[in-house]
Amino acid sequence: MAEIDVLVLNQPIHGMSPREYQSVLANRLPEQRVELASKPSEYDELVAESRIVTGFEIDADAVESADDLELFACTFAGTDHLPTDAFAANDVRVTNASGVHGPPAAEQVMAYVLSFARHLDTGWDRSRDGTWSHYRADELQGSTVTVVGTGAIGSAILDRLDPFGVETIGVRNSPSKGGPADEIIGFDEFEERLPETDYLVLACPLTEKTERLVDASAFDLLDPDSVLVNIARGEVVETDALVSALKTNELRGAALDVTDPEPLPDGHPLWNLDNCLVTPHNAGHTPEYWERMADIVAENVERLESGEELRNLAQ
Repeated sequence: MAEIDVLVLNQPIHGMSPREYQSVLANRLPEQRVELASKPSEYDELVAESRIVTGFEIDADAVESADDLELFACTFAGTDHLPTDAFAANDVRVTNASGVHGPPAAEQVMAYVLSFARHLDTGWDRSRDGTWSHYRADELQGSTVTVVGTGAIGSAILDRLDPFGVETIGVRNSPSKGGPADEIIGFDEFEERLPETDYLVLACPLTEKTERLVDASAFDLLDPDSVLVNIARGEVVETDALVSALKTNELRGAALDVTDPEPLPDGHPLWNLDNCLVTPHNAGHTPEYWERMADIVAENVERLESGEELRNLAQ
């Protein structure tokens, strides 16, 4: 029988200490033993004593040696980096952090989109120069925004776009399931809708279907006044094609919270383009991160005991 109910791995998120996460979980689960594995050298030993482990990564050997492990609660939304075969072979379920990032990621997308719509980059430049000089700006109202991915983050983005008077197109694997957009389409219709897209927002997982989804042919189809926003994964966009489109004004601008490669190395062309904003994969940063993760884990502790289906089940 497991000696530790919930083990928190010392894996910081956005600079936030997992010690706080452990403290929040301990308060939420006063009848459970919640421990922190403070050093990587302790991971294997403590994982082997645990029923639930939470963090953003774990190696296959640790999973295989943990006879009592029932659940790995990943603190990332994506789980494609995890040892899925080891989890399956050892009957360990996996949950993700879907929903934790929704509000901050959606707010960051809105900031990107509104900045481009109102040409705030020009405003910042003239403000820094001490120049009082009018410049032209656009309206977001009346634009068409295509959001690829209608999961927790994509849905939060679409919800926030709703009051702005825009037409929204959501792209998902199963369009028959619907979603909070004016129109939901499948990936088979993606390219044919690009010519009418003013803002293309990527909020999808990285899969075989989405890898290099936005390539040279996609940029050819987009209007030169359109803007790309990527908070998904860098590999969803073909980087060389993006650089070319931005340099030749085939694309008005891009806001990238993720890149390929990541982190973006010194001297990369994207750093030097005036029409490209790069942020360091922090769209999901929020001071509520650990509280929201604790909501998921605490609820799943109860569900494990009652035999109910787990929340945010990924595997």
